[in-house]
Amino acid sequence: MPQLDLTTYIPQLVWLTLVFGALYVLMARVALPRIASVIEGRHDRIAGDLQKAAESKDQTDAAIAAYEKALGEARAKAHTIAQATRDELAAQTEAKRTAIEAELNEKIAKAEAAIKATKETALSNVRTVAVDVAGSIVSQLLGEEADKAATERAVDAALKG
Repeated sequence: MPQLDLTTYIPQLVWLTLVFGALYVLMARVALPRIASVIEGRHDRIAGDLQKAAESKDQTDAAIAAYEKALGEARAKAHTIAQATRDELAAQTEAKRTAIEAELNEKIAKAEAAIKATKETALSNVRTVAVDVAGSIVSQLLGEEADKAATERAVDAALKG
């Protein structure tokens, strides 16, 4: 093997040192700074992306909180409107009910007055009819005309008792 030849061993070590030294300098001066700048750029980009993500998350959280607040306010307003509508409808219904009851009470009072007048008329007619019938019955039983005053007193006594 030529690599293990002792006569060429020292020059091989010298060239090895020179080549590795040159590669080291080339890597240290050119390649590693480029790699470091790429790594640093990636790190900065990742940090920026993470910060943007955190800002977006904060904005999203704020938007969600605003949405929840607006939704709560809308629900409260809807509840208030619904309650006001229910109260207004209840008041209108109560007013209509009161008006109808008053109208019915008025009709009932008129009907009761009409019934009372009809009853009084009927009772006065009953008395007259009763006096006439009693007079007719007495006339037919006795065969003579009955005393009108006596018949009226008898009918009045029967109606009272």
